[in-house]
Order: sequence, then C-alpha cells, then structure tokens
Amino acid sequence: MDDEDVANRKVSFRKCLEHLSGAGKAIGVLTSGGDAQGMNAAVRAVVRMGIYVGAKVYFIYEGYQGMVDGDRNIVEASWESVSSILQVGGTIIGSARCKAFRTREGRLRAAHNLVQRGITNLCVIGGDGSLTGANIFRKEWSGLLEELAQNGEIDKEQVQKHSYLNVVGMVGSIDNDFCGTDMTIGTDSALHRIIEVVDAIMTTAQSHQRTFVLEVMGRHCGYLALVSALACGADWVFLPESPPEEGWQENMCIKLSENRARKKRLNIIIVAEGAIDTQNKPITSEQIKELVVKQLGYDTRVTILGHVQRGGTPSAFDRILASRMGVEAVVALLQATPETPACVVSLSGNQAVRLPLVECVQMTQDVQRAMDERRFKDAVRLRGRSFESNLNTYKRLAIKLPDDQIVKSNCNVAIINVGAPAAGMNAAVRSAVRVGIADGHKMLAIYDGFEGFAKGQIKEIGWGDVGGWTGQGGSILGTKRTLPGKSLEDIAAQMRKHSINALLIVGGFEAYLGLLELSAARDKYEELCVPMVMVPATVSNNVPGSDFSIGADTALNTITDTCDRIKQSASGTKRRVFIIETMGGYCGYLANMGGLAAGADAAYIFEEPFDIRDLQSSFRKATSRPCSASAYLRSGTWTRTTVMTTESNVEHLTEKMKTTIQRGLVLRNESCNENYTTDFIYQLYSEEGKGVFDCRKNVLGHMQQGGAPSPFDRNFGTKISARAMQWISTKLKEALGKGKRFMSDDSICVLGISKRNLLFQPVAQLRQETDFEHRIPKEQWWLKLRPLMKILAKYKVSYEVSDSDQLEPMHHRGHEEPAAI
Repeated sequence: MDDEDVANRKVSFRKCLEHLSGAGKAIGVLTSGGDAQGMNAAVRAVVRMGIYVGAKVYFIYEGYQGMVDGDRNIVEASWESVSSILQVGGTIIGSARCKAFRTREGRLRAAHNLVQRGITNLCVIGGDGSLTGANIFRKEWSGLLEELAQNGEIDKEQVQKHSYLNVVGMVGSIDNDFCGTDMTIGTDSALHRIIEVVDAIMTTAQSHQRTFVLEVMGRHCGYLALVSALACGADWVFLPESPPEEGWQENMCIKLSENRARKKRLNIIIVAEGAIDTQNKPITSEQIKELVVKQLGYDTRVTILGHVQRGGTPSAFDRILASRMGVEAVVALLQATPETPACVVSLSGNQAVRLPLVECVQMTQDVQRAMDERRFKDAVRLRGRSFESNLNTYKRLAIKLPDDQIVKSNCNVAIINVGAPAAGMNAAVRSAVRVGIADGHKMLAIYDGFEGFAKGQIKEIGWGDVGGWTGQGGSILGTKRTLPGKSLEDIAAQMRKHSINALLIVGGFEAYLGLLELSAARDKYEELCVPMVMVPATVSNNVPGSDFSIGADTALNTITDTCDRIKQSASGTKRRVFIIETMGGYCGYLANMGGLAAGADAAYIFEEPFDIRDLQSSFRKATSRPCSASAYLRSGTWTRTTVMTTESNVEHLTEKMKTTIQRGLVLRNESCNENYTTDFIYQLYSEEGKGVFDCRKNVLGHMQQGGAPSPFDRNFGTKISARAMQWISTKLKEALGKGKRFMSDDSICVLGISKRNLLFQPVAQLRQETDFEHRIPKEQWWLKLRPLMKILAKYKVSYEVSDSDQLEPMHHRGHEEPAAI
C-alpha cells in the first residue's frame, strides 16, 4: 500500500467515524428466551462499541420482564462492567419469559421506562419469539408514546424527541433454528459439549461392545443432532425435519448389525429431542433402546445430554461471531432512520450481513408449518442449503450400498496428506474415501506425504478402514513437509504403476507448493495430467484460495482455552501481564483471532508493519522522557519505531492497571518480527512496567497442532472433502471413454471458502495472489477484524463500517455455491 492509499484510507475511516457518532444516543441491550454460550460476548461488544462511538449503553436485566418492571432493572453500563465476561457461559444480565410484555399494557410500561432514560435503540439477543416481540414493540412505539402523553406520564417534548424506536436483533440460540443465518450464537459451543460427551462415551462403548442412544436438544430443529452425527460418524440419526421412512426399525437394525459384522465394537445413535416419524408421532430414546435390545440383543444405554449443552465456556467461534455481530448491531442502530425496518445481524458464509427481521421470522415459522403439514422435503429446503447439504453428506457417508449395487468407474483415486499435521485431516480423508467408494472408484491411500508417494507407500483403503477417524487428531496416513520437486520422476512412475486417475491432496502451504510443482511438470510427465484438487488443512490458515483451513479452529480453541486459564491466574495475582506466543509462521490469523476471542490487550502480527506516522504521538510522548529501552536502541538491533509501538502498549496497560481490571494479555505471532522477539517484548514490558505490573511469558508451541479436532473442523473437513471428491468424479465422468489428458488450468485446483462461496480456483491463478517469500496470501479477509479487537481493548483506532450497510433480501443468492458450514 503506497502513501496515497494510506492517506485515502485514513480519510475514509475518519468519515466513517463521524458518520457513526453515537453522541446523545442511548442503546438498551437485553437477552431474552433460552440462554446460549456467547451471549455475554455479544453484550460486551454492544456495550464497548456503543461507549466507543459516544453513546450511552444500558443493561436491561431479566429480558423483557426487566424492561416492563424498570427501576433497577435498567442500569447504565460502563466499560469495566463487561470485563471478564467473554469466557463466561449464559448471560450475566439474565433472561426471563415475560407474559406481561405480550400485552399492550405491559409494552406501555416498558415504553415509559425506556423513554425516561432516553433509550430509543434496542439490541435484542434471543430467538425468533424474542425478536418478534421486539418488532411488535417497534411498530407500536409512536402509539404507545401518544398514549403515555395522553395519560400525562410523559410530555409532548419527550414524544417528539423519542418519536421512533430502532431495533436490531442478534440470534442467540443453541439450536441454530433461525432462518437467514448460517450459525446462531451458541450453536458451536453446544456442539463442543455434545462432541466432548460422544468422544468420552465412545471409549467406554468400545470397551463393552455397547450401543449408545444419545438424545440432544432440538425440539423443532435437528441441526445439533445432524452435525454431531456428521462429526462423530454416528450409525443413525433421527431429526424432526427428515423423519425416517416407513420400516425404519428394520433398516436401522440391519445397519447396526452390518457395522458389528465389520468388526465395529460399538454403535452410536443420535436422537433430536423433537424427533418424529412420518405421521408426526414422537420417536423417543427409550423407544429406540427397547427396539435395539429386543431385535438385536445388544447391550444398550441411553444418555440424555439435557442442559449440559447450554452450559460451559463459549467456543472461540462463538466469541468471535458474537463480537462481530455485537459491533455490527451497534453500527446498524446508528445508521438506522425512522424508515429503517427492524433487522437481524446474520452470518452468511464468512460475511456479516443484515436481513429483514420479519422475513427471517416468517421463514422460520414456515419450517414448522411444513413439518406440521408433513411436507418434510419443504422443511429441509427451508432450513437452508447448509442443512440440506449436511443431511445429504451424512446419508452418503453413513450408509454403504452393497458392492453389487455400486456402478464401478474403473478409476483409481489417490489421497495424500502433505505438510504439518492439522486436526480434522482424518475426517477429511474418511469423507473422501467413502464418497469415492460410493461413486464407484478404487481409493488408494498414500502414506507419509510426497516422500512416501515416491517410495511407493500406497495401499488400497476401504469403507471400514476409515471408521472412527473423524474424532482422531493428527494424520493417520502420516504427513511430511517434503515437496515433490526432487522426486517427480519417481512419483510419475508410481502413478503409472498404480494407474492413478486423480489425486486429492489434504494439507497446508507445502501442499499448495507441491500442487504448483506438479502442475509445472505436466508437460514433462503425462502421468500427472489427471484431475488434482487440494483441500486446505493447516493451523496457520495461510493457504491462498480459502478463508478457512481445516485445523485452524481447533488451534484457535486451544489458544483461547489457554488464555482463559492464564487470565484467571493473572486476575488472582493482580497487576500481571502475560505475553503469549502463537504459531502461524508469518500469518497472524491465530494471534489476531485468538486475541479477539480471548479479549487480549494487543496482538502483534507480521501483516501490520509498524509505521512511524501511526506512532508519532506515542513517539513524541516517549522521547520527552528518559527511555529505559535505550540500551536496546544503542545496540542497533531494534528500530525506534518498534520500541515506541511496544511502549505505547505498555502505557495502555499502565493506565489499565489503575482500573479494577488489573491484568493484561498480549499475543505475539511467532514470526511477526525477526527482532521483536517474545523475549524482547517480555524484557521491555518487565522493565517499563516496574512498580506497576510484572510480566510472564508463555510459548504455546506444538500443542496448537494436537488434540481432538473441534466440531467445526470435523464438519468442515467432512463437507469440503466430500465436495472435492464430487468434483473429481465429475471430471472423470466427463473424460470417460475419451482417453482425455487433463492439461487445462481448471483441472488442478484449490477448493476453499471465499467470502460466501465455495470455490474451485485454478492453482495457476492463485499464484498471482500469493506472497511466496512469507508463505501467505496477499490479501487476507480477517485483517478487517483487526480494528474490532483494538476497539474492544479500548484503543483509539479507526473502524471501517461493514460492507453490508443495507438490508439484503432474504432470498438473495449469488451464482456460486453457498459456503455455509
């Protein structure tokens, strides 16, 4: 970016800030309906963003009941009042069902309580019922104020001053049952609770050869049941939207016995609490247990997870989602006019969007109506493409047709893991193998990366061979960083020997470089002229062509969990700052997003170079007094800019220690600066903070690559790998009987998420978008969230408003394939 671009961008930011001034405005935030993990992160974001833009923000305790009761239930929030709530489940401002608000008299009292405090902007965090109530309140607002004036409870001036009410909703629901958003706040955390239980149960079930029936929440929506079934490879799943066909009892028992015949020692059946049959009659966990015991004689247990799913710490995904939505909600309120309809801040692919609240609620209610009328195909379609895709993928992976019913393609497809291990790789391999077998291919596993490829470490892999792989971390196939360049002749020979017709690569930046080398060698080795596709899998999330990589979410949760514990330690000892080093190479994704999820005070990354113009105020302030970092400056190793940047953060933390929040957390990407090392930051902070705070450091290291994959990574790996295999099958089908050699750029691709779409991008095109020296894409979507992290940490920075400052139509779809996970 040149000087003119920087200057223009700053002018643009200043305009955005002026436009977003909240001076003289008051925002009320409430949580209503069932609680969900991440609600507190949303409340924190609303409060801090509101205060940041100059507005007053009020807590409305106990949902609509608190709004009706008023008095001490509506209290002005401060910056410090939302400290240390990011990692807390539930909602600190409470939630309650309120019959009074359903009456006009109750809404009249609520309106009076809001007007008395000047609140004309409402941020409601809840489900469709809560949001519907808010919209009714908004529509009645002017009439309610007129009635209050007639009753003498407010004067005409107040009616004029507070003439309209703006409402923005955020959906907090663990069920993910709201149409219009890919993920609701709390869903990912609930999946974490479910998968933790499933993983634990699978070990005991295997020991005793038991069948377990697990009941999960979802009275009207089967999302939790479906995704947890995908994530753990369940044998059978029962959903409200897609009841089993007539005769399901016999079919299920056959499936369970077939799995036992393949030497599988356990069976897992997942049931949504609202599961029904095609006649809308309930299917219960006990009913299923009795059937299995009676028909098969298996030792069977029922586990009902219940409210465990609502509890616990929110996941990194939910914290980031809630923080993004909370900030976006405040922006939407400040941009609203009297004519602006109530909107819902939603997630579409990787984008924050605003959708009409009424249309979203209507579509959500249409799903229930379709189920009531037994139009189950319509119910699945109305749930959205993501739900439909999950269901179709589950069916393909869970149920194997008899071999004589599978049409053989006479093609051999190989799968290989390349680069560093990443949690979720095994889920991707399992998915590819099973989809490939279902499409009639012979699947070959290549062990130990390109090195093993060149040595001929290739074996056929079957349907049963990948059973139970979804929950295992690392790489069962083995993976190495070795590139194919020096072994191309041997690799070509192995492809010829094993008649490999297509190649699926699961890996990180090394896999991407390897794909480029294979592409360049096609002219020399005709064996390489086959369809090749790469599925990104790396904790660093630095693969060009995809906004997300398999493994990054698991690493992010590891960082977040560690930071939570460290913050707890710092809170106990008081006046302590921790420096945490994260992985990622030159890519700052983990440090930046970890900082946002953990509520860090700063995150140092390579992508944000230190500019003296951005630091001049700190520079002048620092040089006007003796600098204890001068010893480092005299050595000539450190730049003055670098020291002053750190020093301004030290000053920020020094000020923070004067408040009740007497702790600090700073994240550093491992390669953010060759001189600005973790040790240097630690020593500088220790020196500058003498007498104010002490300092500790922690290098997280390879623990970020280990552990069981998160539900997100299991689901993402499963779905994206299945899609990659479908692409391979299509390519091979097109070439059937033509003896076609694949030479075109579009036959060697990276499959990834780009904004809202799932795209196959030719590796040749991605070359132009890559910074090869630093092994990162030239443009990275998450950098736009960087100001958000700083704002929530109380830094005075510029914030660029969202791309979606207009309401989008509910049925808006691009031409590309939706990227919902």
